[in-house]
Amino acid sequence: MKVDLLLGLQWGDEGKGKIVDFLAPKYDIIARFQGGPNAGHTIEFDGQKFVLHIIPSGIFDPKTINVIGNGVIIDPLILMREISGLREKGIDPAVNMLISRKAHLILPSHRMLDAVYEQSKGTKKIGSTLKGIGPTYTDKVARIGLRTMDFFAPDFREKVEALKQRHLQIAQGFNFDVDALLLDKMPMAEYEEKWMEAVEALKEIPFIDSEYYINDALASGKKILAEGAQGTLLDIDFGSYPFVTSSNTVAAGVCSGLGIAPSKIGKVFGIVKAYCTRVGSGPFPTELFDQDGQNLRDEGHEYGSTTGRPRRCGWLDLPALKYSVMLNGVTDLILTKPDVMNQFDQINVCTHYSLNGENTEKFIPDEVNAQPILESIEGWKSDVSGMKDFDALPQKFKDYIAYIEGKVNVPISIVSVGPDREQTIKR
Repeated sequence: MKVDLLLGLQWGDEGKGKIVDFLAPKYDIIARFQGGPNAGHTIEFDGQKFVLHIIPSGIFDPKTINVIGNGVIIDPLILMREISGLREKGIDPAVNMLISRKAHLILPSHRMLDAVYEQSKGTKKIGSTLKGIGPTYTDKVARIGLRTMDFFAPDFREKVEALKQRHLQIAQGFNFDVDALLLDKMPMAEYEEKWMEAVEALKEIPFIDSEYYINDALASGKKILAEGAQGTLLDIDFGSYPFVTSSNTVAAGVCSGLGIAPSKIGKVFGIVKAYCTRVGSGPFPTELFDQDGQNLRDEGHEYGSTTGRPRRCGWLDLPALKYSVMLNGVTDLILTKPDVMNQFDQINVCTHYSLNGENTEKFIPDEVNAQPILESIEGWKSDVSGMKDFDALPQKFKDYIAYIEGKVNVPISIVSVGPDREQTIKR
């Protein structure tokens, strides 16, 4: 058996949570392999809406085991709130969730540092979610971070305090007023107290050596789907640096994020929106500043599930998509949110860029001067959100799908035509 992989091919917010939830009944295990509470995976079914930040999106299928892998970083308070929220809806993650002992911890002082660094950038802010992601990964690489296995150390509180003092020394160098800082509308001391309470509460969840668990499950014939967070174009190495996240969001990240060999990767599902969105700063070649952009934002409800910030919207970018397909070895495309463009007379797609007087199909993540060359496609001008069968879709809609497949040379195997679990067409 091999691990199938599902990840985003744009700047995040492609609809990964919904698709993982849709696919979960076909798998024995769903495993998150990177990122942290900067993720916001939205899932809707039976008239209910859920937003998951750390918990894998297979949690709603009681037969599926959900693993938070070693590559994920965890804020215990945010995770405990997530668990409590699900329990209020009759779903208990303690029944079918496991956490890696090697997953790193986001301390309250990591969130403080995130605010310090973002404020210090002035007008050059990267658009951080201020969840402590960057500082936590920094400490991980610097080999001074804490992991979930430290929960059970007799000197855990002392370890937390020592790392906090290191962080406070850094903050003082930026002349930052720590006493004025609010974390989730709380003074830092109050947040720290609740954070420690959450640590104790989390001890009821089983902690495992996830690398052994995953590989043993593969050896016994279990079907596993690895769930990515953020998107390929936010990858720390291959994204639009420095306007990126702090982890490897590409397919290669699953190997270090779960502890599996490259030869164990099976299908790679790549999720792509029918248009593009981005939150925060950074290059966005096809960004729209006109009514079309506002229509995409309004029809697509393009506001961040983690931050609430309005997303920047633009046309589908084929050079960027081809770049992501190349980096990840995508075997199957999943198209989401084409229903947002139901009423568009014309739909534009970027096929090339104009750069320094020449045309190029090459995507350069950090290039701010590339101008999109657009090709116009006739819209389907009908509501596809209630359709269940691919053959029943309007011909112009199917032409749009065939157009993308022809340009990227990867089949589109699933089409999402609305936010609900049932609004999904499998070809």
